[in-house]
Amino acid sequence: MKQTMKFQREADPEWSERFRTLPGCERISSCIQCGTCSGTCPLSIYMDYTPRKIIALIRAGFREEALSSKTIWLCASCYSCAALCPQQIHITDVMYSLKREAIQAKKYPPRFPIPVLAQEFFNYVKNWGRNAEIPVVLKMALKSNPFILLSMIRSGWGLFRTGRISLKRERIKRTGELQRALSAVKEHSHA
Repeated sequence: MKQTMKFQREADPEWSERFRTLPGCERISSCIQCGTCSGTCPLSIYMDYTPRKIIALIRAGFREEALSSKTIWLCASCYSCAALCPQQIHITDVMYSLKREAIQAKKYPPRFPIPVLAQEFFNYVKNWGRNAEIPVVLKMALKSNPFILLSMIRSGWGLFRTGRISLKRERIKRTGELQRALSAVKEHSHA
């Protein structure tokens, strides 16, 4: 990823302050930029910004860069960064907050499968009350990269043949209650 110089006048300090009030993000200001999070992250070599740089972007108020980075989507939620952080910053929670805001603002990288998968999973569970891998993965692939399905044929067939995945759609009872609960959570998170 080509990185260009940013100027402080391009930053959004109000976003930074608001972001620091989100659950799990309250300790961002105490980051000492030691790099422990980046050094322990098993996926940092694949990220466009290391976790340490993401924290720095948030603190400086560079919303666009933080929300549109691939880093937040590559976080494996292994919590090694949070477990070893000397300042006890919940970095994984920070990544989740960035993901939620990126989805709401539609700021994720175009045709990048991970945010598309997250949206399709949420929509399917909201409508049916449970996950079904085949329709969710099909929608993700069609919206991001249909050719990815070719690489999944062999393992998908093996899972289907052994009964690990099914074509049958199952719905929980009272999905309306689930939808109301999810809507209430969504409204509360926007408040």
